[in-house]
Amino acid sequence: MGVQRTVAHVVEADTPPVKGSRFRGRLVPVGDEVEIRQALEDVAREHPQATHHAYAWRLAPDGGRWRAHDAGEPKGTAGLPLMRRLEGSGLVDALLIVTRWYGGTQLGVGGLARAYGDAAAAVLALAPVVERIERRAYALRHAYADGPAVESLLRAAGLEPRESSYTDEVLLVLDVPVADVERLAAALRDATRGHARFDAIAP
Repeated sequence: MGVQRTVAHVVEADTPPVKGSRFRGRLVPVGDEVEIRQALEDVAREHPQATHHAYAWRLAPDGGRWRAHDAGEPKGTAGLPLMRRLEGSGLVDALLIVTRWYGGTQLGVGGLARAYGDAAAAVLALAPVVERIERRAYALRHAYADGPAVESLLRAAGLEPRESSYTDEVLLVLDVPVADVERLAAALRDATRGHARFDAIAP
């Protein structure tokens, strides 16, 4: 893949009321579940009179971590329509929230699913999409004697470790562009005579 699509900043959109119920979509860029919880708390605090805050989110890589929540609506009528729209957009590291203010008239299962899906589509249509290089976390372990060769190789590749530790060997955590993984692995094998260990870190 190599490139990921995400949202640049928070965006909101309202849709026409449905039998008195109002729906507002909000799309939020997020990096982890802590940021997701904070964004959900922010919405609940901003709109205390709302009856529901349904949501769906996808986190990189490839949207492999995700969740959808109906927020008290009948099962499958809110979170699932939001997730389908979010998946269809191809966005990752994104939280889609649709807030509902109940208008006094039941919408039925089909009506609810359409209303939530329409609100999701409206805000996604306004999404300020940005593309970025897809990266994966890797752990690089090598002997101290191989340090100069490894440092030179990483410098040439423009990679700066985000974590490091030094015990009986050196451990470096790197965020590596997916497109460069195989080339870097081969270069590390050559530079350390096959001694370095280069392993993907599970998300």
